[in-house]
Amino acid sequence: MKAAVITGHGGLDVVGVADDLPVPEPGPGEVRIKVHAAALNRLDLWVRAGWPGLELKLPHVTCADGAGVVDAVGPGVTSYAPGDRVAVNPTIVPPDSPSLLTGMENQARISILGEHAPGLASEYAVVPARNLIRVPDHVDFATAAAAGLVYLTAWHSLITRGGLRPGETVLVVGAGGGVNTASIQIAKLAGATVCVVGSSAEKCARAQEIGADVTINRQETPEWSREVYRLTDKQGVDVVVDNVGQDTFTSSIRCARIGGRILVVGNTSGPFVNLDLRQVFARQVSIIGSTMGPQQDYIRVMNLVFAGRLRPVIGARLPLAEHREAQRRLEDFEVFGKVVLDVAR
Repeated sequence: MKAAVITGHGGLDVVGVADDLPVPEPGPGEVRIKVHAAALNRLDLWVRAGWPGLELKLPHVTCADGAGVVDAVGPGVTSYAPGDRVAVNPTIVPPDSPSLLTGMENQARISILGEHAPGLASEYAVVPARNLIRVPDHVDFATAAAAGLVYLTAWHSLITRGGLRPGETVLVVGAGGGVNTASIQIAKLAGATVCVVGSSAEKCARAQEIGADVTINRQETPEWSREVYRLTDKQGVDVVVDNVGQDTFTSSIRCARIGGRILVVGNTSGPFVNLDLRQVFARQVSIIGSTMGPQQDYIRVMNLVFAGRLRPVIGARLPLAEHREAQRRLEDFEVFGKVVLDVAR
């Protein structure tokens, strides 16, 4: 079996394609999928870099997101059958987790495909049947794969955790990443006015194409928090989406109105920030952490994708053999939106 893998932690030299992995067999409650498309996330770069406590069975199959056709079902699976077109929620929850009774299973012990468990960038993959959703015939596998993690993350942070309401203002810090392109569209769908800080005129223009009302090019306006303050009549925005972290968090705090919310969904520039607590308590700002999302949120947001109300942005599609190039483009911020591997190509 062929699969996109890493053979250790390090640079692009550990990225490749294996062609001799065993085809996995589904166990009780599991299905085997013949994968047609898999999508990269920045998570793949972090896993490649590694961190203390991360233990991988090498070679490690990458990519949290994927879509394809059910190939076989394990004992006890009656909800899916061979031939069904499906996509996969990458959040894996132990079957005995009490959180399954609450509907917020991401707020418990979880693992993520491509991180703690083998990913989906392989010809065949085995996953729990509860993680699947049927993909309508009119939706291609690349679109279904590209939506997964980033739309789930954006929906859960903005709607479930952030409580975004129609008429509110949202600032998205960063224009081109998968979570950011999803956040722009979801915020617009929710009836918000969306401002985006982008790293170039091109990315700002692309952000406007997918729904941003106002964009700020930080190359031209490095003090972008002051510009947000000016544009909002010195009020600030209701909600800030910040998955950059170290380089932007102080400015994000400044952009929030009194009583505003900061949604922290990642830290692409680094995890450690200097925080002026006066900006938090005196202005009553809420800092809300969010990661992944429960199956009910995955179903909600994927159905909006299938209905065409949300449109995943695919910046590059490459064959499985070009896995290293796919990681390079993601690492170098060359792509607006998602990088998808055509596994069956």
